[in-house]
Amino acid sequence: MELTVQDSIYWIKFANERIQSEKEYLTSLDQAIGDSDHGINMARGFQQSVNKISDGSYVHVSDVFKDVAMTMMSKVGGASGPLYGTAFLRLSSAVKEKNPLDHKVFVEGLEDALNGIKQRGKANKGEKTMVDVWEPVVTLLNKNNEVTAEEIVNTAKEAMEHTKKLVATKGRASYFKEKSIGHIDPGSASSFYLFESLAKVWKSGGQA
Repeated sequence: MELTVQDSIYWIKFANERIQSEKEYLTSLDQAIGDSDHGINMARGFQQSVNKISDGSYVHVSDVFKDVAMTMMSKVGGASGPLYGTAFLRLSSAVKEKNPLDHKVFVEGLEDALNGIKQRGKANKGEKTMVDVWEPVVTLLNKNNEVTAEEIVNTAKEAMEHTKKLVATKGRASYFKEKSIGHIDPGSASSFYLFESLAKVWKSGGQA
């Protein structure tokens, strides 16, 4: 799978469509163990990102990701804006001026994005955060050059649903301690939509 400039724009557009349609669901997840604003924040951030990149004429994929990063950081409140912004900024830096991105380069970029999330959020896998979806997906992509769209979706979905069993130890959700068990982490849900959208690009070969 190669990721072109147009593919990267489709990725963000697909993610935005999914997040807009699930805004209320993300809000309901965050009402249970957070600040009740994850759905609103994600919907605003991705819509503004689409608005930004739709107006641009890009030569490099990295520039698409950089504009997404800057938009997320400037338009999204709470923890999610800085975390998603950091992820896309690290991804942008890792793939700078390479176009299209081959599998190896793109996965290395995602790995750097994951490390950025971990450092910014001071979180590791198993702490009921978006890391719990990002890490299994990056691990899957690292292991296999021939990953299918279905494998990406299944891995991300299973990882998201596994967060129900975890005790939150980071962010607002950590205040709930054991009471956070039984709830899907909102950040893991929005991350699932992000990777589900990537799989859609993967499967369609970059066709909208």
